[in-house]
Amino acid sequence: MKYICSKCDMTAELSTRKAKCDCGGLWKLDFKPPKFDLSLVDRDTWSIFRYRAFIPLEGEHWREISLGEGMTPVIPFNDDVLLKMDYFMPTLSFKDRGAAVLIAHCKAIGVNAVVQDSSGNAGNSVAAYCTKAEIDCEIFVPEGTSPKKLNMIKSHNAQVNVVPGSRDDCADVCRAKVDTEGKYYANHVYNPLFYEGTKTYIYEVYEQMRRIPNHIFVPLGNGTLFIGIVKALEELLESAVIENMPKIIAVQSEYCDPLAKAVIAKEKHPARVIPEPTIAEGIAIGVPMRGEEILEYIYKYNIEVITAPENRIMDARKALAEKGVYCEYTTAATYAAYMKYCELNGKTSDCLIPMCGAGLKSDH
Repeated sequence: MKYICSKCDMTAELSTRKAKCDCGGLWKLDFKPPKFDLSLVDRDTWSIFRYRAFIPLEGEHWREISLGEGMTPVIPFNDDVLLKMDYFMPTLSFKDRGAAVLIAHCKAIGVNAVVQDSSGNAGNSVAAYCTKAEIDCEIFVPEGTSPKKLNMIKSHNAQVNVVPGSRDDCADVCRAKVDTEGKYYANHVYNPLFYEGTKTYIYEVYEQMRRIPNHIFVPLGNGTLFIGIVKALEELLESAVIENMPKIIAVQSEYCDPLAKAVIAKEKHPARVIPEPTIAEGIAIGVPMRGEEILEYIYKYNIEVITAPENRIMDARKALAEKGVYCEYTTAATYAAYMKYCELNGKTSDCLIPMCGAGLKSDH
C-alpha cells in the first residue's frame, strides 16, 4: 500500500514525511479494502477500530491510541429525520474518527511532532490523540475561534497559535511552517488516512440499522466527512451490501459557498469566493484543497449542494435543543439547510443528519 499523487500518479511510501507530492498534488491512498461484510467486524472492540479489517493500519498502535471513539447512536428526531449523534465522542466532535486513525499512523511511522490548522474541532481531536500518543502538537486556528475550543486544545498540552484573518489565512500560515521547518502535517484535508477514519460513520449506520437511509445530509467545507461518507458508500456498493447510492445532499454556508457556486456553473474547480463572517465556522472554507476531488464525486453521483441560510441557523439550533439535542452552530446549519430543502422540494422522509459537534463548544 502506498500514497499516490492525485495529479501526476507518482507514488510514495506511507512512511514519507511529505505532506503532498513534489508536483503539488495531494495524496490519495492506493488501498482497496476487502468486501464489506459484518462477519469481519470485531464486535469485541467498542470503537471505530472494530472495522480495522477495512482500514489501512500498520501494526497495533491503535490499541494505545484509541479513546473509545465512534459507536455513536442513531436516534429518531421526528418521523422524517434520524440523527447520528457524532458529538458523543471523546472530544465532542466527529473529527475523532479521523484523528484516531491518523495519529495511530503517525505513531506507527515514528513521528514525534506534528502541526495542524483547524477551525477548532479537528485541532482539538488531533491534540487529544497526540497527547495520548506522546507526540508533540502545535495547532493553528483563525481568530474568532470559540474560546472553549481553544481551552480544550490547550488542555491537551498542545501549543495554540491564533492567526489573524480567515480560516484560509490560518491554513496558509500553518503550511508555510510545514514547508520551512519540515514538521509532519497531521492535517485532516491533506492526509487521506483521515478519511479512512471518517468513513466509519457509514459503517456504523449500516451495522446499527442494517440499511442506509434514503437521504444523507452532510456539511461540506473541506469535505472531511463528505469524502469519508462517499468512500464508505462506494465500498458498500462494490460489496453488494446496498443496491443503490442514497441521495446525498451536501450543505455549505450561504456566506462561504465555493462548491455550491461551482455546481451551479457546472465547473470542475471551486468558485472563487470572498467568505463573509458566519457562525457556521466549521464549513467556512473559501479554498477547499480537495475541491476538484469533491466536485468529481458530486457530478459522479448527482449529489445536490445547498446552502444554509445564516438567519435560520439559530432557529434550527433552538428547534434541536427543544428536543434535547444541543449542538454547535455548524451542526445546526445542516438542519437549517434540511428545512430549507423541504420547503423547496416538499416533505422529505428517511433523512440522516449528523450531529457533528456539541453545543457547549460554540457558545461564545
